Formats: sequence, C-alpha cells, structure tokens
Amino acid sequence: MNKNIFTFIGFDNEFEESQIVLFGAPFDGTTSFRPGTRFAPNIMRNDSFGLETYSPYLNKDLEDYMLFDSGDLDFPFGNPQRIIDMIKEHSKAIVNTGKIPFMIGGEHLVTLGSVQSVYEKYNDLHIIHLDAHADLREDYMGQKLSHATVLRRCHDFLGDGRIHQFGIRSGTKEEFTWAKDHVDMHPFSLDGLKEVIDELKDKPVYITIDLDVLDPSIFPGTGTIEPGGISFLELVGAFKEFSRLNNIVGMDAVELSPHYDQSGMSTAVACKVIREMALIAVK
Repeated sequence: MNKNIFTFIGFDNEFEESQIVLFGAPFDGTTSFRPGTRFAPNIMRNDSFGLETYSPYLNKDLEDYMLFDSGDLDFPFGNPQRIIDMIKEHSKAIVNTGKIPFMIGGEHLVTLGSVQSVYEKYNDLHIIHLDAHADLREDYMGQKLSHATVLRRCHDFLGDGRIHQFGIRSGTKEEFTWAKDHVDMHPFSLDGLKEVIDELKDKPVYITIDLDVLDPSIFPGTGTIEPGGISFLELVGAFKEFSRLNNIVGMDAVELSPHYDQSGMSTAVACKVIREMALIAVK
C-alpha cells in the first residue's frame, strides 16, 4: 500500500514496518437523519495536527510506534453492498499481513466490512461496541444494510454472546427485547466493562466506537444526537481498560459529522479518541 500524502498525525511510517494501518471510509449513504459523516476522515486528518502525539492518559506517544495511514477508500455512490465489499477487501489486505486495521468513518454501517475481514482470520472474534444506539434492527425501512442494523448484521455470523454493548440509550423496544437473548448489552453507561475485559483479555477483540456514545454537550457534531451520554473522562477510563486486552485485532471510530459543530470541538474530540485508540492497540 502507498502512504497517503496527507496523514493523520503520527501515522507517517511505511506500511511494511507498521503495526497499525489507518484508513478512511467516507460513506454516509444509509444515514437515517442528518448526513455528513463522509467528510469526517479528511477533516480529522487536518485537525489532528492540533494534537500532541503524546497521551498523558496512557503515558504513550504515537512517535514511539510504527503507524501507517493508507488514505481514504474511493467509493461509488448508491451501492452499500459494494462499499462493504471494498472495505472488507482493503481490511483483509491489512489483516493478512499481521497488522491491525483501524478504520475512521463514515457512518456505522462501514464497520460490517471490516469486521467480516477480521472474522475470516479470527473465528472466535468478539466485538466491544460503544454507542448511543443499539444498531440491532433486523431492517430499517425495509433495508437490511443500514447504520441502524450494523450490529445485527455482525450477529448474523458471530452468533450469540460475541457482541458486548455499552452506553446504549436509544433503540426500538424490539431491539432491547431481542438483545436480552442474543447480545451482552450494558445500557446507559460503561458499567460492567472491567468484567468484560477480564473475560476477553486473551481473546481476539474488535473495538467499534460510535462517537455519539459521548454526551452531545461534549460531542454535538453527529447525525443523530442522543442526550444522556458518557463524559470524555469516562471514555478515557474505557481506554485504560482496553489497554489490558492482549489481542485487539481491529478497530474503528465512526459517526463524526463535522459540519454540525462549527466550533470544531467535536472534531478535536474525535481526533483525541483516535490517538488513544491507536495507543491502546500497540504493544
């Protein structure tokens, strides 16, 4: 893979020597309310240079690790299945070289392609999912491929007990009822995360963070705002727990819609989340 000319801060090493490969999935074709996540990856790259590479939360520095940015995928319009397939193909090329794919979205449907590629190598894969929304609908207005159905589509091949959800505070009654028998849902907060990390410490884990898990007072720049979210420092606490995992095999951060927050605060938060996520996965 060729290095993107304009990289996220700290992700400017060569592909062959890097542990983590970042790539953008600028897609919002199934967004159910306010679109705009397609613009997030490049805006995050630009704003990332307002960050320090050092994380005082984790006492780690991006400059001490080999990280690579392969740029954004170039998607066609109007074909969600083709886009999922493209993400799967790109992520598979990363996984097959023993590296960790780290995707920045984009809406949450993009997670499906990356998870599919990781699952092909790690059949005992677990997902840790932080989000305001359950994303467990069987379909959304008749469509099975949607950012409102993405974790249900992951369940189609992962099966029961492999999806661990935190911060969920929105969904249909049917989603919450279905979740009781099929996924490990921890609504409203991050309570129970420590115990889940203890259980999954040595298992292959994919982490997906929908940034609207954060309260909109912290993160208003998203398409579907849900009051009652977690604080940034609570999310930092989650990162510290994630750092105890020994086998993070894939990650993504999704659902920043930067133009809904003209202050730039949401983009700054998203950039810091990406920095922390990268640093929990490197060893």
